[in-house]
Amino acid sequence: MKQEADQSPLVKVPGARMLLVVAPYYRAISDHLVAGARAAAAAAEATTEHINVPGAFEIPGAIAHAARSKQYDGFVGLGCVVRGETSHYDYVCGESARGLMDLSIRKRLCIGYGILTVESLTQAEERADTRRGDKGGEAMRACLAMIALKRHFAGEPQ
Repeated sequence: MKQEADQSPLVKVPGARMLLVVAPYYRAISDHLVAGARAAAAAAEATTEHINVPGAFEIPGAIAHAARSKQYDGFVGLGCVVRGETSHYDYVCGESARGLMDLSIRKRLCIGYGILTVESLTQAEERADTRRGDKGGEAMRACLAMIALKRHFAGEPQ
């Protein structure tokens, strides 16, 4: 595995309500991603709720539905897509990323992108494991940073 970049700094956002939207297709991988995201949220004094969806493709739709409730300050999409022998991988990866970016920009949602797009389960394990890649924690830290930024521009107390 190539050397990991430094992790994003943890921004404390006390009381932030975070929704983890998880595609548990590869359960061992998603469990690591969730553990990392929950640990980062706890360190930032944020709370988490967790829902499962059938796959990574469904993550943007679930976030769109949840956002309408106005119950959450941020959302973290977590899942894993492993390249196979068909073009299905490209569609799922591209459309889930596009869907989350569209929600982020058009609906002004704070979203952490924790959908691993990998060539093998070995790569996924390295990236998901909280002691190695901790991409679940990284996605949560990114989302928390965006919540703090959103609050800053809204003139809310940090």
